[in-house]
Amino acid sequence: MLNFEKIYEALPSYLPLILITTVVVVALRLIQWLWLGKKFDAFSDRKIIPQVLMLAFSIVGVIFIILALPISDTLRGNILSLLGLVMTGVMALSSTTFVANAFAGSMLRLTRSFRVGDYIKVGGLGGRVTERGIFHTEIQTEDRDLTTFPNLYLVTNAVTVVRSSGTIISANISLGYDVEHTQVETLLIEAAGKAELQDPYVHIMELGDFSISYKVSGFLEDIKILLTARSRLKKAMLDTLHAANVEIVSPTFMNQRLQKEGSVFIPRQSRMVKPVSVVEEKTAEEMAFDKAEDAEVEAMLEVEGHFEEKAVVKAPKTKE
Repeated sequence: MLNFEKIYEALPSYLPLILITTVVVVALRLIQWLWLGKKFDAFSDRKIIPQVLMLAFSIVGVIFIILALPISDTLRGNILSLLGLVMTGVMALSSTTFVANAFAGSMLRLTRSFRVGDYIKVGGLGGRVTERGIFHTEIQTEDRDLTTFPNLYLVTNAVTVVRSSGTIISANISLGYDVEHTQVETLLIEAAGKAELQDPYVHIMELGDFSISYKVSGFLEDIKILLTARSRLKKAMLDTLHAANVEIVSPTFMNQRLQKEGSVFIPRQSRMVKPVSVVEEKTAEEMAFDKAEDAEVEAMLEVEGHFEEKAVVKAPKTKE
């Protein structure tokens, strides 16, 4: 049976522990609610510093709780020493991965190389950034898959970021020497214009043994339709060259079927197939980068809310 007299006698010695534990728990919850927000997201790139400080506050709170334990000074010192050894051992064992990725995440945040929603290429993969955390960065590829990179990998490897102000879209094609290059350049520039690219230009990339390699490029302002723009440019190249009776075949082209003299290899336009509209083509990006799009909108809303709060604080008070 419980001895209530002993419990009543020992209760005053546990009151500091109960009080300090309550204060620490309430303080941490209050800081989390006011600072990190009601919806705590452990991987938000704008909350890296608050997360680190929250971890430090938690460690300090645990130390205060240990100091309030109703035990002897010797035992309390042994517990604190054990806690220090555990923390030191954890940091030493995970220094090559845990700490390194944390420092790399802080470095990426300070350099501001990219942000949520940007299209990046790294390690042969490309996609839009969906999450930036302390230890990792997640991107959504063109296949709608999610790929996670350790921040240390992004720091030690080259990262290509597609600028939000626009990028250059290009496509290559090889044609025979029997077609005059000035005609090809004119047709390719026309095709780039049909693909809604700005300031198009054509470069001759290589004079091969059997064909000439051309590269047509143009400026795309809306990078959110990157996939559609690339496909649209190639479609326009096919249609424009075929409409001008330019065969897209090399001089080594062989066909075992007998053809009449003067035959050309241009597909006839089908009356049943209707061209896909630009609005329908945009669903490719909407399907591939749905999470990246939501993450970018959420990030923009958080930034706008942050600036609105600053504006309210800095607004001068009017006298009644």
